[in-house]
Amino acid sequence: MPVPLKTGEVLRGRYKIAGIIGQGGMGSIYLAEDTRLEGRQCALKEVEHDRSLSPDLLQEARDQFFREASILARLDHPNLPKVSDYFSIGARDYLVMDYVPGNDLRTLIIETRQKGKFLDEELVLGWASQLADALDNLHSQNPPIVHRDIKPSNLKVTPAGLLKLVDFGLVKVLAPGEVTITILQGQGTALYTPIEQYGGDSSHTDVRSDIYAFGATLYHLLTNQPPAEARTRFLSPDDFLTPRQINPSISLRCERAILWAMSLHPNDRPESINQLRKSLFGDMPTPVRVNRTELTLLPARLLSSRPDGLLLWVALGITGLTLLLTLLQ
Repeated sequence: MPVPLKTGEVLRGRYKIAGIIGQGGMGSIYLAEDTRLEGRQCALKEVEHDRSLSPDLLQEARDQFFREASILARLDHPNLPKVSDYFSIGARDYLVMDYVPGNDLRTLIIETRQKGKFLDEELVLGWASQLADALDNLHSQNPPIVHRDIKPSNLKVTPAGLLKLVDFGLVKVLAPGEVTITILQGQGTALYTPIEQYGGDSSHTDVRSDIYAFGATLYHLLTNQPPAEARTRFLSPDDFLTPRQINPSISLRCERAILWAMSLHPNDRPESINQLRKSLFGDMPTPVRVNRTELTLLPARLLSSRPDGLLLWVALGITGLTLLLTLLQ
């Protein structure tokens, strides 16, 4: 882990470090004062590249950082923090964003659980609507932007009640016709990460990866506990508890939308965040479909009793093998 900056240190003659507000394997997030704009606080996202990289690869990683940081700086949405600056010092790159005050949703979950209660569904759906707005904005960019690390701790609610999707550490720009590029290599947080994102290979991820994490986040918010990891669900599907098994007060419509979003195979999920939004808020019914992974659990006698039972078993075997190979990559 990189050595963190010291409190009081000034970067670029402008950003005075006030303290650390987050840490990761490739750097820290700092609260800083903008000395050029009196009273303005900002968040500095630090990325230190692997020191073992060759000079050519290091330069490629740095060019990639600046390319994507410039795209993020053009974003302007009320549910996203504004990126105002980006620069490099030595082996470290920095992304300067608005500092978002308020509690993150993980903290609110913990406080609610300690009281022996669940968060109100209507309140959670209000946050979900704002998160959907933010993701729709990201996914509608040209090229689309995938956040890849949606989770309760990356969602903050300001004192005014505005939800903000923070931490662009794993953002991926879907550049058509070329290898996808990522500001910070990583896998996201396992509890909210879909199978195709395991292993850090970004070539298999798209907007449906964010949709899975969106569903997993709603699961956590409404049940006070995170869902089982996608890998665990694949290997032990019988152990997965649906939201209403934990919190029976959740509406059936909401549960169906969450489970649709959390389908293990990307092709079984909503195609867009707006499609999920319509299902979540009752503007369209959740498609009745059998999850292709769950099909493998059906008793052999039920499958073999059909004329096409053998063909179905072959199809299921191919599907299972595909998912397993994705897991092991």
